[in-house]
Amino acid sequence: MSVLTAPAPWKIRDRTFIWGSRTYLMGVLNVTPDSFSDGGQFNTVERAVAQARHLVHHGTDILDIGGQSTRPGAESITRTEELERVIPVIEAIRRDDDDVLAQAIISVDTTRSSVARAAVKAGADIVNDISAGTYDKGMLSTVADLGVPIMIMHLRGTPITMQQRTDYHDMVGEIYEFLQHQIEAAIAVGVKPSKIAVDPGLGFAKTSAQSLELLRQIDKFRDLGRPLLVGPSRKSFIGWILDQPDPQQRVWGTAAACCAAIAGGADIIRVHDGAEMHDVCRVADAVWRGKG
Repeated sequence: MSVLTAPAPWKIRDRTFIWGSRTYLMGVLNVTPDSFSDGGQFNTVERAVAQARHLVHHGTDILDIGGQSTRPGAESITRTEELERVIPVIEAIRRDDDDVLAQAIISVDTTRSSVARAAVKAGADIVNDISAGTYDKGMLSTVADLGVPIMIMHLRGTPITMQQRTDYHDMVGEIYEFLQHQIEAAIAVGVKPSKIAVDPGLGFAKTSAQSLELLRQIDKFRDLGRPLLVGPSRKSFIGWILDQPDPQQRVWGTAAACCAAIAGGADIIRVHDGAEMHDVCRVADAVWRGKG
């Protein structure tokens, strides 16, 4: 790993995220009927809250709640549908009798500024936008107004078109330039520089071979000076390597990809299998961060 100054810590609720000290886990909570890996499993408030409780009690640092599937080919839903899926889950978590769950750090996985605003009002702490503010031109200024951190990711096109947009001249360089441009765009409308994290977007407008190459060079994105989020969990490039069509059978492959990301300096790993990846992160941190 190159030696760089760690990004400024994030202080959220009663927690402080000290980047570089350890790997933080973001647990995926898809409240959708059609997500690629677990569509329909958690699309009632009761099941979503039960999964959230399981995640936070098994080492998950951030709950990432999303109502719009972003799997390849996914159709867009209406704003009303997205709000009806996401907001009741956030509200239920915040009023839960389990204090650990009720005080969990929540990110809302959305590309709509109106959903981001409603989610933060309901109790979300972070906005995770896979479009980096490009789908909704009001997103970055909304985040600035809300004063919350934002995670910005690289992709091309939409979930319907992105896998037809994988032609790069310099993939890593182009992703880096896109993220740098969106960091500057966010700062220009008032987002605090210290409240921006970046995600190179494994699997989004990338072939399986390109996702592998991106993982090999993940350390390049540390030069952006922002917390680095990597989301390899159960993705198709792992299935491609393992000849495993069932995303839920890609846990061991996900573990290897998480180790590679941590070795490359990732600060946050976005995962479905919270308990398993918590153990993976602890061992990987002991090896690469000297936190044994």
